[in-house]
Amino acid sequence: MVITKTMAHNHNHQINSGRIAGAASSSSSFGNLKRVVGMPLAVVLFSIIFFFKIPSCFSQLTRLEHQVKDDGSLSLLVVGDWGRRGHFNQTIVASQMGRIGKELDIDFVVSTGDNFYDDGLKGPHDPAFEESFTEVYTADSLQKPWYTILGNHDYRGKIVVGHHAIRSAGHHGDTEELIQHLLPILKANNVDLYVNGHDHCLEHISSHDSPIQYLTSGAGSKAWRGDTKKYDERVMKFFYDGQGFMSMQLTNANVEVLFHDVLGQVLHRWKVSKDLHSSM
Repeated sequence: MVITKTMAHNHNHQINSGRIAGAASSSSSFGNLKRVVGMPLAVVLFSIIFFFKIPSCFSQLTRLEHQVKDDGSLSLLVVGDWGRRGHFNQTIVASQMGRIGKELDIDFVVSTGDNFYDDGLKGPHDPAFEESFTEVYTADSLQKPWYTILGNHDYRGKIVVGHHAIRSAGHHGDTEELIQHLLPILKANNVDLYVNGHDHCLEHISSHDSPIQYLTSGAGSKAWRGDTKKYDERVMKFFYDGQGFMSMQLTNANVEVLFHDVLGQVLHRWKVSKDLHSSM
């Protein structure tokens, strides 16, 4: 698998086994990614989106290679809004992530943002990094690359991962700027899944005007806000206000998404076994 990641103002990092490594930059574009037919390859495209610079968000990419499993599959966990020094059940969620990660033999972890509360890291030696990350996500199965930026994963389909929700019934609700500026781009590029954090909940919202599924995984620690917004029941497939995380298994033609609570129990399962949008 080829993993592609952008760098913007040196704020994007790969977290791997307790270390942060900045990404270098190279030239590429969203529309130039090609799937190699018949080869067990997948493409992961990570990029930061700023509301005021959305059209240029797919430039300056760095490529990392990651081989898929022998059966052509790829497994990962998704968690967001977690960095609270183990409080608000962060350590319990991390423990269950370790268990599920071992069962799925995950390849990497995607973080949907808000990684260090309340004001981020103050420098390279800030103890919050150890207290909120290294000392919390200790399971062997989690000692894999952690990607913390917006992404597009190509598995005969496309996934975009960002921090703010496009559609959400949680505390922050829909993000009008993303609906206006980003959603048309996702539709034009036949994106299948948009994954985000920001709202401290787990949710699955479908779409009545496109195949896009909106998946929120922002419940890595503090949750239970209790201010759920009313939402169209025709598209609201699942909502949970408590802590947890999401797991995902991908093959060339299938995707299965599971939402887990703080004890690792499956709360909601969504699977599609058809050919998704063809690769770019």
